[in-house]
Amino acid sequence: MIDTSANRIRLRAPLRPALGSRFQPTGFPDLGAAEFTSYNDDGAPVRSLLVESTQSMANRLENTTWDPTQQAPIALLSDLPHVEVRHADGPPHRFLTSSRQEAHRLASPFVREAQLEDRSMAQVIGQRLDLANHKPLDYPAMARSLMSLDPLVLLHGCFFNQKAWPGQPRFARAVSGAIEAHDIEQAISGGRKSDHVRHTTSGEGDEGTALGGSSEGYGSIPFSRVEYTARRIEAQFSVDVQLLRSYGLTPHTTELLTTLALWEIRTFLETGLRLRTACDLDLAGDIQGTALLPTTQQLTHRLQELLPQTIAELDHTGPLTVLWSDDKPKKPRKPTGKKTVPAPATTENAEAQEEAASA
Repeated sequence: MIDTSANRIRLRAPLRPALGSRFQPTGFPDLGAAEFTSYNDDGAPVRSLLVESTQSMANRLENTTWDPTQQAPIALLSDLPHVEVRHADGPPHRFLTSSRQEAHRLASPFVREAQLEDRSMAQVIGQRLDLANHKPLDYPAMARSLMSLDPLVLLHGCFFNQKAWPGQPRFARAVSGAIEAHDIEQAISGGRKSDHVRHTTSGEGDEGTALGGSSEGYGSIPFSRVEYTARRIEAQFSVDVQLLRSYGLTPHTTELLTTLALWEIRTFLETGLRLRTACDLDLAGDIQGTALLPTTQQLTHRLQELLPQTIAELDHTGPLTVLWSDDKPKKPRKPTGKKTVPAPATTENAEAQEEAASA
């Protein structure tokens, strides 16, 4: 039995590099590594680093529920609903993606623009959420509807931000996490990409043609590399039980979602800590927080007890298969706003204008 009376369940797990002492952080376009300043309890500044972002951790936690070899949910959760998107070409209609894999989940263009029989999924979702102009958003009622489309949307959040969905409801994440490193130092190294065939990339080849350079992948290229060391690396998690309770679902469904969030966290810590090629982490001590994190076996057993009760209340179980096609009618180009400049008055175009006027 998982306690669902707390407002939040917060957990902290100490981590360390699995090999050596260096690790590769997450990188952001145009930013690189995300360094920041945190502060000790005595107020002293500490040089810190984001190892894994909140948005990436949401995907990693949800990935624990998906079997990529089967392109389907893991067997334990196979009866819970989700939207399976297949290509309209065929049959057989080949698998494309699902609401569990898309960054925007049910709001993904692959889901909302897919067809369920003769209706678009944008229409289906709007009707199931009962969205209409001049009508308040009823989050408990919408949450009950989402349970029959994809319950994991309530854990990992979704923003229905399209004009087709009046009110554009936003479901916040109920489970979130991040990994931070503190008291960091850069570990600078480098290397050389060697080309054993092409020894120069300048000048011309034997037949006088220009040689391909590094942009084509040729040549030997030296490079630098920046990794990090840290005195302390920590994964942090929060399960917003109060948010789940606010949906007014049955007690066993609220417990199911809370247990599933804890199961994802436990599974990620035991199997998902190789974040990148040069970022392989291990648990370095006890998991601490506002509640005891049960073992995988205990959480799995509780899910097996709760799932039949929740599934019996749903309108739909398992995959809801929809068809997506990229064969869309082309939209006319919008006018650019530029005025057409009349051609200079010449003998030829003056004659052409006269012919057009008399036609």
